[in-house]
Amino acid sequence: MSGLIELLPSPEIDENLLAAERLENLRGTMLADGLQLLVLTNPVSIRYATGYRAYSAFQSRIPSAYAIVPLVGPIIMHGAYIEDLALVEVSRRSHAITSFDAGLDLSIAADRFAADIERALTELGYDSRDSIGIERTTPTGHRAFADIGLNVFDAEPTVELARSRKSDLEMVALDYSIAVAEYGMTLMERALEPGVTENQLFALLHQTNIAHDGDWIDGRMLCSGPRTNPWYQEASHRTIEQGDMVAFDTDMIGPYGYCADISRTWVCGDDPNPDQRDLYKRALEEIWHNTSLLHVGASFAELSQNAYRQPDAYVANRYACVYHGVGMSDEYPKIPYPQDWEWTGYDGELEDGVVLSVESYVGAEGGSQGVKLEQMVRVTSGGVEALSSYPFWDPS
Repeated sequence: MSGLIELLPSPEIDENLLAAERLENLRGTMLADGLQLLVLTNPVSIRYATGYRAYSAFQSRIPSAYAIVPLVGPIIMHGAYIEDLALVEVSRRSHAITSFDAGLDLSIAADRFAADIERALTELGYDSRDSIGIERTTPTGHRAFADIGLNVFDAEPTVELARSRKSDLEMVALDYSIAVAEYGMTLMERALEPGVTENQLFALLHQTNIAHDGDWIDGRMLCSGPRTNPWYQEASHRTIEQGDMVAFDTDMIGPYGYCADISRTWVCGDDPNPDQRDLYKRALEEIWHNTSLLHVGASFAELSQNAYRQPDAYVANRYACVYHGVGMSDEYPKIPYPQDWEWTGYDGELEDGVVLSVESYVGAEGGSQGVKLEQMVRVTSGGVEALSSYPFWDPS
């Protein structure tokens, strides 16, 4: 039909099998961490464990649904809008600790929420002495847990570690999301000409994502001309002009719920000047150097300390990190530049199969333009595999 996005063929993944494999991995991580029960409120975590997808953006700010995931036994879902999920055997009403659902006094809802957990423990053959991992909740919720003596821990480290360990089927889903994102990028590059606005250009990626049954885009990260420096200026009504740099980051939660996180920088008119070529060359050298450091067993501290060093003029505007994990969203680990290690660094080692984004932003402090590049890779015992394949341009 005229005006509609032509669709890429889908790999037709069995989503029930995909979710079942993730659940098995999550339970293996729970066992290793000594947790008997997880209570999940993050919409990405809920989808990871159960396949439940509905109202994810709403859930991210008004967490009305929660999934109770035992080490052994049926998953209990509270507040689901969909009840035909293969992995959810029990569906119940929600007692969400939000003012939207419970008014301005959250104490009654918190007591009921805690009672839902206590009921699940009893039905599943556990008791309050067993270790329960709970995702983010409110101080009122923590008071209610303490009142009935629940043995509560943070669920997020267990969930994040599990999500960093991808199955082969997850990689098929991730590869498809990347393919859809790069298709959208192709449409964007074709449409890049003087007179188009930043919003009009970035809307093509959104359209492509939704047409392929994707979900959302985490940030409106496209900017042009003088708005490319500093980074983190989101898309606007600015009209792109001949010779402008156009930098973007897809941040796309795509088909099957997997994230395509890719950055490129183009020049409107495709005729970069010497300053633009120099910035691009510096960013590309950073991507290649930092990719070359990656190997299974590399420590986060080692990777940070050995990261590419840009000249002093570009350090103040450096990106937020050198690398970060990618899966159903940005995820563990996040590895900072050495200048940031003391306040945001933590150590660990790269596991076989981890998926990372390799980042670079190069723009002088007070400068008039900058370059953003980001490449997705998978680190395996056999080497480093590039997952994103959209071409870079030759700055020479």
